[in-house]
Amino acid sequence: MTQNVQIGNTEVYSTPLGLGTNAVGGHNLFPNLNDDTGKEIVRTALTNGITLLDTAFAYGMGRSEELIGEVLKEFDRSKVVIATKAAHDPAKDGAFNNTPEFLTRSVDEALERLQTDYIDIFYIHFPDETTPKNEAVAALQKLKDAGKIRAIGVSNFSLEQIKEANQEGFVDIVEDEYSLIHRDAEHELLPYLKENTISFVPYFPLASGLLTGKYERNVTFPPEDLRSKKPDFQGDRFNAIIDKVSQLKLIAADYNTSVAGVVLAWYIKNPFVDVVIPGAKKPEQVLNNAKALDVHLTEEDYQRIDKLFS
Repeated sequence: MTQNVQIGNTEVYSTPLGLGTNAVGGHNLFPNLNDDTGKEIVRTALTNGITLLDTAFAYGMGRSEELIGEVLKEFDRSKVVIATKAAHDPAKDGAFNNTPEFLTRSVDEALERLQTDYIDIFYIHFPDETTPKNEAVAALQKLKDAGKIRAIGVSNFSLEQIKEANQEGFVDIVEDEYSLIHRDAEHELLPYLKENTISFVPYFPLASGLLTGKYERNVTFPPEDLRSKKPDFQGDRFNAIIDKVSQLKLIAADYNTSVAGVVLAWYIKNPFVDVVIPGAKKPEQVLNNAKALDVHLTEEDYQRIDKLFS
């Protein structure tokens, strides 16, 4: 089994594979979600070696946190790592708010929805335009001192904003977009985090399914499908990605796993990545992703995958 990872310099330890829960209660993000299925997705993760659940107020405007809170009661709380986020202010029509007052209130409200007395990782979900980032993080540091949160995170911050937030060295973890097909973070962001012992969690690690091997060339998406607007799903770029993914099928066969399993194993071996959090809309997908914990790539295969997508 893969070793647990330490989050920053904190006492929080997680499996290197977590669960992204935007499809658990995220009725504002996905049509036709079923809350019981959402709870089963969480249960499946926790009973199959995944300890970190990544949620946010924005997933269903608190609904995701509520569902996780219900399932949490069935498990030993000390063995589960809960990460949640806030920035969308309902009092301002969902505009981003990073003020100390808003973040303090958001933590208290999240604790109620999750029915727990501490949150392992709390992220500022998005930067607002006015709050000095070190002041926002200082408010979270007070909550950390009070035992309400155990690790401080920021998400969707630029490198400059992360540096401003981390002036006192209070930032423990950063969550941002990064995948085999989106690698800009490797130039400056990831080396800075490494140097400052800040953990990194990439979101969209499977690139909306592009890195799972489920698509063929020349597939088209109807205009109402979000994918039809994304450059990754269009024209030559889409076909080039699909061609590279098809080469992963051979590597996956060597490890007796799926393409997604090999891709997730690449993140787990990646020295810049601490926890990878693929989402799931069905319990079976969680089971499939959990198998990646048992896929140990050789250095040669890790480099092969790395070069294929560089």
